[in-house]
Amino acid sequence: MSDGFLSVELGHYGVSPWEIEVIYGLLAERFRISQDEITERDPDFVSVVEINIPLAFNEEFFKWFEYHRWDKIKYIFKEMRRRRGRKNSLKVGIGFTGAPKIAFILDVEEKDTFDNALEKLDFVIELLSYHLNFENIEDVSKVIYKFDTETRKWKMHTLFANNKRFVLVNNTWKMII
Repeated sequence: MSDGFLSVELGHYGVSPWEIEVIYGLLAERFRISQDEITERDPDFVSVVEINIPLAFNEEFFKWFEYHRWDKIKYIFKEMRRRRGRKNSLKVGIGFTGAPKIAFILDVEEKDTFDNALEKLDFVIELLSYHLNFENIEDVSKVIYKFDTETRKWKMHTLFANNKRFVLVNNTWKMII
């Protein structure tokens, strides 16, 4: 492995060695991997996988990482969800660096909706410049997307700006103290 590889952080719990080996193998083709078991567990989920990618979320990432490799990662997440079978069995977090940092949290209950959300994740790129055009908020450092089951779309859920946290409520950003 080249010293020029970027490092990806891979955190998990409740995941089989086979599942982690497949994810690790796909990521290791492009990154050096820092892997840890997550110690702070979410009581609502049997399994959690978090991947922090040291690149911006944009079209260039997908071209460099290659779409077929990305599709394989989505497939393994779908398969993990299918194998667990019950509601709230798998939570996936994928974060990207950049300005601002972009993160996706997939924690929907239904398998079909989970699969649909994974398929739509890479299409957020098309609307990203529109989404990041904030009128009243400056210096946005991080944006977190969650999948909205009613509209079946990825929507901004939380953002961080000027050391403050905002949550989208009725299409208006509300500061959380």
